[in-house]
Amino acid sequence: MPLVWFSVKFFASHDMSENKLLCAVVFLTSLVCLAHSQGTRFVHSAALDADGRYNIKWGFDESTITFEAEVETRGYIGFGLSPNGAMASSDIVIGGVLNGSPYLLDYFTDSNRKVHKDPQQSYRLLYGRENDTHTVLAFSRKLQTCDDNDKVITGSTVRVIWAFHAEDVGVLGPVYHGMNRGRKSLRLLNPGSSSSIPAGTAFFDLQNEKVHVPHKDTTYWCQIFKFPELKRKHHVIRIEPLIHKGHENLVHHILLYQCDSNLNKSEINRGHECYHPNMPSSFFTCETIMFAWAIGGKGFTYPPHVGMSIGTSIDPVYVQMEIHFDNPSLQRGIVDSSGLRLYYSPSLRRYDAGVIETGVWVSLYHMLPPGMHDYVTEGHCTQECLQESLDSEMPSGVNVFAVLLHAHLAGRAIRTRHFRQQDELQPLASDDQFDFNFQEFQPLSQERLILPGDSLITECRYNTKGRMNMTWGGLSTRDEMCLSYLLYYPRVNLARCESLPEITGQLKFIGVKEIQEPVITWPFVIKSPKKYSNLSFTEAMDKYRWTRKRGKAFNEVVRKLPMNVRCSKIGQDEWSIQGMIVSPPELKSEQVSTAGVPCRNVSQTRCESSCSLLLTVCLLFILQTYLHL
Repeated sequence: MPLVWFSVKFFASHDMSENKLLCAVVFLTSLVCLAHSQGTRFVHSAALDADGRYNIKWGFDESTITFEAEVETRGYIGFGLSPNGAMASSDIVIGGVLNGSPYLLDYFTDSNRKVHKDPQQSYRLLYGRENDTHTVLAFSRKLQTCDDNDKVITGSTVRVIWAFHAEDVGVLGPVYHGMNRGRKSLRLLNPGSSSSIPAGTAFFDLQNEKVHVPHKDTTYWCQIFKFPELKRKHHVIRIEPLIHKGHENLVHHILLYQCDSNLNKSEINRGHECYHPNMPSSFFTCETIMFAWAIGGKGFTYPPHVGMSIGTSIDPVYVQMEIHFDNPSLQRGIVDSSGLRLYYSPSLRRYDAGVIETGVWVSLYHMLPPGMHDYVTEGHCTQECLQESLDSEMPSGVNVFAVLLHAHLAGRAIRTRHFRQQDELQPLASDDQFDFNFQEFQPLSQERLILPGDSLITECRYNTKGRMNMTWGGLSTRDEMCLSYLLYYPRVNLARCESLPEITGQLKFIGVKEIQEPVITWPFVIKSPKKYSNLSFTEAMDKYRWTRKRGKAFNEVVRKLPMNVRCSKIGQDEWSIQGMIVSPPELKSEQVSTAGVPCRNVSQTRCESSCSLLLTVCLLFILQTYLHL
């Protein structure tokens, strides 16, 4: 820091009064703080629009986040944080370069989208410049500003909104941006894994070839592939999606399953609709999830000490790729060639990675009443399942290094809670602002050890306001799921650790007394009382007159019901706990805080303002003294 060194020599070589000495101390301290703040590296980046006209970089520390925006305009740049991706109730900063001088102003919008200048200017301009085509602005703010008009920035999903205009901000404020606007969901404090891998790394593609997507709401398309034949063990070190251009909103998720090595070879490379009565028999042997990607996510790079093993006798030979096409507008004539690209290396890592699916077993027994602002479901990876599987496979436990949280359109928040001997630890992962259109693996800042006897709860919060009927657990985007996929090492023989609340207690809530037996239809049929007679249980649930009060009471009942445990091995085998009925554990919550950075007190804020003022005065003093030397 040449400026600091100059300042030390300057003050050391001049006689100074007590006030001047104080000024020197403040000045030098401020320089150190300034150097620290400018040391924030822009290690993350994103293009906010599809055409690359609006790009941001950012970096952060424990209290502050710093942005650099580069936009194709010579007018103003707008950047904001929104509760839902819309303009209303947003936290906005607007700036630009006018007559060679950069400017930056903090605004907010009310519920009617009207723009107001924020009395507390929380954003700090660092620098700005423009050329013949672009404007660049760098600015920073505290993660928690303690301003009600500002959004707290946490590790959850953030809806970033952006805009720009050809004109700078005038005396009457910013002019309307028109169509130069948009939104994008990001995790600013947990932005995903790095995409960097060694140059020249080999790869292979698993890709559909011109699949004609049916003109219906939801289609799951499956195809079996054979992995490359390798003479020795390799590790897959990165997986990334290959989404057919223009189909970014059509391809909702891609799952990769391991298949039985003795399947019918004639069914390899054949595509067919999944979960269909005419689906080829080999497709039913593909049950163990190896990787999951969902809409909005980028690729995933494994950490340096972990990789997905391929090429050994116990590794998959055949895999099934499942693609979920979400086509709510029922478009016709869509032809898709999406898939996955897997990068692999002969340079082996220390550990083999595995995937455990946890949460609510996908079933009609997972149901959400209509009209609910906040409905909670819980999927248990039980103590019994982890005790049996890990004691047998890895008594020292396994290490989770990334988590993918998954729900559908009604999902609002998800977290994967971790318990040890009835005490709650920090969540494995959480997202209080879940966005259906932005789902990707969250790398953990610190790997988490899961021990035999631990338990996990995947907790999902839903909003069903505006829906007239029950929402069911199922495959469609309009159905619901509550899942978390755990990437971990070392690999063990555990594929699924889930639960499902017993149906009897749910039917009892609406007054069902007896079902028709033997059960020969699905969904099964109600026998009594008379008002539900000969209705399927789904029809009976829809017939019940739901209110918000009844929905809340139903929620409390369901969370206490006995549950059916799913504890599956790799392939089609199961641990002995599979299918057992257990009661939800009585867990003692430690009320683990997931809140953001706490507010600064008033005196601290005043101190920072005073320091800034002192720094300015000191700089003026130095210049004046220096000029009179």
